[in-house]
This record gives sequence, C-alpha cells and structure tokens, in this order.
Amino acid sequence: MNKVYYLKSCSTCIRILKELELPKNVVLQNIKTEAITEIQIDEMKRLAASYEGLFSKRATLYKQRDLKNKSLTETDYKNLILEHYTFLSRPVFIIDHKIYIGNSKQNVEAVKIALNEN
Repeated sequence: MNKVYYLKSCSTCIRILKELELPKNVVLQNIKTEAITEIQIDEMKRLAASYEGLFSKRATLYKQRDLKNKSLTETDYKNLILEHYTFLSRPVFIIDHKIYIGNSKQNVEAVKIALNEN
C-alpha cells in the first residue's frame, strides 16, 4: 500500500501534496487526527533504517525541551514520535516499499519519479 503521513495544518505538506497530484491508490493519514501507531512507526523504521532518520530536529518541542543537549537513543526517538506528531519529519511517503522522508526538493523529486514508475 502506498501511503503519505502528513499534517493537514502544515502549509509545506499541503503544497507538496498539491504539486504531486497523488494517484487515488495513495492513502493519506493526517497524523494530527489519526495518530501514528507503534506498528506504523516500526514499519517506517524498517524502511528508513533508524528512528532518528524519521525524527524532526526542527520541531518546536525539540527546542522547548532542550533535547539537543540530551543524548537520545533510538528508543527515545521512537517514543517521542509516538508521543507527539510534531516529532515526525514530514511528509513521509511510502511508495512501493520505499520510504521518502521530509520536504527537501530532492526528496519531492524522488517521490515524483517513484509515483511515475507506478
């Protein structure tokens, strides 16, 4: 199943989704109203190779909690993402069992290519 984890209130996520014109077989999950499950985050980690790779160090809570000055483990990253949606680097696309994390220009281009290969 092809899926996108995004935040409906994030203007960057919405812009990217409009730009991509996703096919109907892509399932959208607004992570604010439908929380990420442990099964979902474990699947993302399996594809990404680490929880840290899924973690947003630009999140406001990251700064508020002064997490940059703490030594976080993989378990910490997982638990923080499960605790609050803002810690997931977004959007996250899973297309044909490959994961694309974040909103960088090269990531969005890679998603476009992957969608066109379907």
